[in-house]
Amino acid sequence: MPKTEERIDKWLWCMRVFKTRTIATDACKKGRVMMGGTVLKPSRMVKPGDIIDVKKPPITYTFKVLQIAPNRLGAKLVPEYLENLTPKSQYELLEMTKISGFVDRQKGLGRPTKRDSREMSRFKEESYADSFFLDWEDDDDEDED
Repeated sequence: MPKTEERIDKWLWCMRVFKTRTIATDACKKGRVMMGGTVLKPSRMVKPGDIIDVKKPPITYTFKVLQIAPNRLGAKLVPEYLENLTPKSQYELLEMTKISGFVDRQKGLGRPTKRDSREMSRFKEESYADSFFLDWEDDDDEDED
């Protein structure tokens, strides 16, 4: 007999929104999972037709529950159980964040990775290579002679 309700933390894990059920539970406790503007506790039951907002910075995903899965699904089966209602503007925001990732580093993201450091160095070298500051320094050296 198919289920008609499921705990929100388990449903998010089954739908592969979060990698583990513990992470899904923590997201609920931190107020990142909402339904109709109300923060949901991990034990809150969801049923088909519910619309759920999940904040995964920098964007907020919106999902509609179509069915309750008996257990964790393979990625190909997920569209049968949930509908992604996330607006395109949210995905554009995600893309912009990826593009500007190392330039606009948010507080709390930790140290830059080795790749980020190399990109920053390359960016600095390119931007200062033809800089007027270098020409100005050379002019000073000529004036002193």
